[in-house]
Amino acid sequence: MKLGTIVYEDKIYIKNYTRIISIENNYISLYSAKKKIIIKGKNLTLKKILDYELLIIGDFNNIEVINE
Repeated sequence: MKLGTIVYEDKIYIKNYTRIISIENNYISLYSAKKKIIIKGKNLTLKKILDYELLIIGDFNNIEVINE
C-alpha cells in the first residue's frame, strides 16, 4: 500500500497508514508502509479516523517522514 498525504493550511489527510504510535496535543506519530511520520504543532486533534485514513487538524509546525 502506498502512503497518500495531502497537507492543507489547517489539516492533514493521510491515507494508508498502518498504526498510530502516539497522539498528544503537540505531537502525533504513526507508521505507514516502511515509513514513520511525525507531525508537530499545537492543538493537534484527530478529526476523522477510519481503517486506513486519518484527518488531523491543528496548527502545524513540522512534518517529518522517516524511511525505515
